[in-house]
Amino acid sequence: MAFTNSQGRTQSSLSEINITPFVDVVLVLLIIFMLTAPIIQSGIEVNVPHTQTVREITEPRLVLTIDRDQNVFLGSDPVKLAELPQILHDRVKDPEHHPIYLRCDENVTFGAFAALMDVVKQSGMTNVSIVTQPYPSKGKSGAS
Repeated sequence: MAFTNSQGRTQSSLSEINITPFVDVVLVLLIIFMLTAPIIQSGIEVNVPHTQTVREITEPRLVLTIDRDQNVFLGSDPVKLAELPQILHDRVKDPEHHPIYLRCDENVTFGAFAALMDVVKQSGMTNVSIVTQPYPSKGKSGAS
């Protein structure tokens, strides 16, 4: 399609789409997703204790959380402590070798944590890890 401009010259229209702005937007959305994915995964606000030895977990795992009000969550779903052994038995095919991670708020009493650990052991799961966070670095600002 051709048209004439104000100087009397004939010009043709551009039929190509400029994808540079589209690529820029997609890259920004990808960065936002990468930054928010760990936050979305945990979902429940818990201040886990600090330790010197912390191993980064990158694979999706079965996570049990007990918050400061002693509410228990499997993933992001609230569960009752009495129903937990049956739920774990239904979800896990090989309880002896399937890993489970326990996240516990640092203000929760040891008795509540021990009760949760006992329920996990009653379900037959023996590969239990406790989630912690590293101490903040002195040279960097912000928490890990």
